Amino acid sequence: MRMDYETYSLERVGEHVLIVMMDRPEVRNAKNTKMGLEQIEIFQGLYRDTEGVRAVIYTGRGDKAFCAGGDLKERNGMTNHDWQVQHRIFEQAVIAMRMCPVPVIGAVNGAAYGGGCETALTCDFVYAASHAKFALTEVTLGIMPGAMGTINLPNAVGERRAKEIVMTGLPFTAQEACDWGLVNKVCEPEKLMEETIATAERIANNAPLSIRAAKRSTSIATQVDRMSGYQFELQAYNRLVGTDDRLEGVAAFNEKRKAQFKGS
Repeated sequence: MRMDYETYSLERVGEHVLIVMMDRPEVRNAKNTKMGLEQIEIFQGLYRDTEGVRAVIYTGRGDKAFCAGGDLKERNGMTNHDWQVQHRIFEQAVIAMRMCPVPVIGAVNGAAYGGGCETALTCDFVYAASHAKFALTEVTLGIMPGAMGTINLPNAVGERRAKEIVMTGLPFTAQEACDWGLVNKVCEPEKLMEETIATAERIANNAPLSIRAAKRSTSIATQVDRMSGYQFELQAYNRLVGTDDRLEGVAAFNEKRKAQFKGS
């Protein structure tokens, strides 16, 4: 796994947790074209081979901003064609992150505006620092969310709340985000990474094939009718019955010891 990127800093925590940190604090981690390309590379790499990674933490450098959205200085003066070419890169970056086979936990360390808020929404779930703020500001710039914001936000907070957030472009607090369902947990800023890592490690200690199957099944359930979702769940469940990890999990329970899952 490549670890040296221009706009991201990657760090392994223990054997199975990977921190993916946006690393442009001088511009509040605003996403430029390079960041989009590197996001594609990172998450497509994990799709091809997780190399032992069982959970990803996605965060931003600094204590002020998770991500300010698209880099408007880079975009200033872009032709329509250039803008659309860049956006296609961002589209691929969102899909690559969404298709990551292992859980992606957002650790929102500050402002998450525009595409930054959409990035948080693309994570499987989110912890946020108490001072973090969120907003989808695209309509104030003559555009609209274009990184799955109008898909992921209603799933998180409901249709009516999502329409209010998108149409006003107004910011809201981490606690409001938690109350509405966008954020799972609000942490004190100095405890954010500690608590997120603890959860990531808890996930990583569970059976990795089970986690992947459960993630996929839960995602599918929000896109299809209940009986179709249940058929997918049953297929995934039955594939796990014949795994070594299933045998290990039951044996460990009966022997009153910690299971040693190998992902097989």
